[in-house]
Amino acid sequence: MTDLTSLTLAEARDALKKKEITSVELTGAYLKEMEAAGALNAYVTVTAEKAMEMAKASDAKLQKGQGGPLEGVPLGIKDLFCTKDVLTTACSHILDGFVPPYESTVTANLWRDGAVMLGKLNNDEFAMGSSNETSHYGAVVNPWRRKGSDAKLVPGGSSGGSSAAVAARLCAAATATDTGGSIRQPAALTGTVGLKPTYGRCSRWGIVAFASSLDQAGPIARDVRDAAIMLRSMAGHDEKDTTSVDRVVPDYEAALAGGVKGLSVGIPKEYRVEGMPKEIDDLWTRGIEWLKAAGATVKEVSLPHTKYALPTYYIVAPAECSSNLARYDGVRYGLRVEGRDVTEMYENTRAAGFGAEVKRRILMGTYVLSAGYYDAYYLKAQKLRTLIARDFAEAFSEVDVLLTPTAPSAAFAIGEKTDDPLSMYLNDVFTVTVNLAGLPGISVPAGLSGDGLPLGLQLIGRTFDEETLLRAAQAIEDAADFNAAPNAWWRA
Repeated sequence: MTDLTSLTLAEARDALKKKEITSVELTGAYLKEMEAAGALNAYVTVTAEKAMEMAKASDAKLQKGQGGPLEGVPLGIKDLFCTKDVLTTACSHILDGFVPPYESTVTANLWRDGAVMLGKLNNDEFAMGSSNETSHYGAVVNPWRRKGSDAKLVPGGSSGGSSAAVAARLCAAATATDTGGSIRQPAALTGTVGLKPTYGRCSRWGIVAFASSLDQAGPIARDVRDAAIMLRSMAGHDEKDTTSVDRVVPDYEAALAGGVKGLSVGIPKEYRVEGMPKEIDDLWTRGIEWLKAAGATVKEVSLPHTKYALPTYYIVAPAECSSNLARYDGVRYGLRVEGRDVTEMYENTRAAGFGAEVKRRILMGTYVLSAGYYDAYYLKAQKLRTLIARDFAEAFSEVDVLLTPTAPSAAFAIGEKTDDPLSMYLNDVFTVTVNLAGLPGISVPAGLSGDGLPLGLQLIGRTFDEETLLRAAQAIEDAADFNAAPNAWWRA
């Protein structure tokens, strides 16, 4: 890590505006770090030439005293976001060679504000996974290691490339997506901040779909301020996305100064799940005390349908993925494996193009949508989803935010849960409810496990009240004073 890449996004932004550094220098420093960090497998496509062109253009604007809110700041982009004229595969073999002729709305907003693209970041195939082991391009390696161990750990998923790159200082911040926890869980496992906005806050147009009623774009950043800055640029109404909400985008960074004095914080009793490690429970207790000390009041609340959240999610999400992924057939783009006729070509292409986890979820989704099972599974799951959302609405009539753990454990070893899908799915136990209810959530690094690995606390807010959520997150960050960092073993 160099002095330049150690700058937070806010620090880099301010130094660029003051002309203390140039974007070309900053971008060059990141590209050098990325080259040295191949062992992490965080990037699947590096756009070095494009990055330097964008950096030069930003420097020209900055020299004239012009430029947007992110002018000259280098970012990593999850490979789920379509980027014009740059390979976009969703880390799936079936999208080999796909180069979009258009830009996703979120990335277009970032380029509008002056950001520089370093490259495309690795992720679980079609965002289906909790460990970034399902990618066609191989697993991402967490920059963190357990004390006294060289075992390679997962960075969480599906946005593992984003979380690993931010933690290893391979970009100033990164875009990510969250369907059931895929921003917050990897942030917790890598000591970064992951913000999942309210459903509809950021446009989904141009993002490769997994489950359309659950997917939401958001940032992974080094601290709460950087996440707030990123969200302001990423968010906004988009007529091309019918689920995008037409609301003014607030100045999230300015909201951080509000503090938490007078806020009411809810502690959901159902989140004290059986078998939760003591260090997770202890961290949660410390988080409660930190918020009290900062002036908030704390109250226990009930979310009685929480126990149904995981099965509900793993019916709704695969059902939607089964529908969304029907478009990948070898006809229009990506991989094509020929057959004797068009039906065999479809079969051959999908058999060769999709990985095991994607096939598992397509099969699950097709099953729950099939005649005879639709009412028993999918319809019932939708009713439970309504009840889960109602639980949150009732809780938020009493409190302003909720505080919970983010993940049930610290990072685990690569391969440790590969053959146990149920154990892997349980990684989302604290996060899926937020997506089912369309709420905003954020994970903040708050401590270390006994093995010296990052642990995160999650805050959940009311719909479109990211400002209050960020205020509470800032209070947790200030109190935790988390300044640990991985030891950069990958550069040895």
